Amino acid sequence: MDKSVSKYDLTLVKSENFGSVQCDFWQNEQGDILMTREQIGRALEYADPDKAIANIHDRNRDRLDKFSTTLNLRKVEGNRVVSRDVTVYTAKGIYEICRFSRQPKADAFMDWVWDVVENIRKHGMYVTDKLLDNPDFAIKVFQQLKKEREMKAKLLEQIEQDKPYTNFGKAISTSDDGILIGDFAKLLKNDGIVIGQNRLFAWLRDNGYLIKEGRRKNRPVQKYLEMGLFQVKESVVHTSQGDKVTITPLITGKGQLYFIEKLREDYGVEVAVSC
Repeated sequence: MDKSVSKYDLTLVKSENFGSVQCDFWQNEQGDILMTREQIGRALEYADPDKAIANIHDRNRDRLDKFSTTLNLRKVEGNRVVSRDVTVYTAKGIYEICRFSRQPKADAFMDWVWDVVENIRKHGMYVTDKLLDNPDFAIKVFQQLKKEREMKAKLLEQIEQDKPYTNFGKAISTSDDGILIGDFAKLLKNDGIVIGQNRLFAWLRDNGYLIKEGRRKNRPVQKYLEMGLFQVKESVVHTSQGDKVTITPLITGKGQLYFIEKLREDYGVEVAVSC
């Protein structure tokens, strides 16, 4: 089997022969099953496989453009690495080509591809008679499949744990220093929530995070200070009437993550943050 690597993160999920022609089934990150133009043409027994499928594509571009793309593949041939651009088609594209083709094997190839693709989608692999008839081989294959699925489950678990971070950036939650509420409003604007400093202060007061009125207006409520959502910065201002202590509320990294989720709920905005 040829070893191929794509710049587009394709995974070779099955290599199987249709008659005497090797057909490689690739899968991209979106789950699409793909095959190269050349292999489709060879399976259909065209004298010039690549050119024949290209001609079909040109005549039916309105149907086939959306089911194809061109990738750069590096292929190991002997002791050399050969790099070339190839056109690949999704399963739907292959079926369309077979429908347009007049080659004798077009229907048989379409049926065969359908079976392989459905098998891959159902089992995550192509289950052949060899797998069903050879218990030792089947055990080895399914052990590998089990291992891969366990790794996938761990990755999904990690993604779930990272959700609060991916929404507003891991760097924020690890920050020891709080930021001004006005600066937080600017961050929100950059990521789709246009609220401004004054309205953000009002939102924090209306939702009970800051004291609403009196001499302590705009100071964090003690409960949320203890939760670590806020810090307070004390400053001494010298006036003609004497020294005056001012309190400035700051939102901590933890608070930023907390409030972005609350604001998303209120504003119905999906926030994408570049970290």
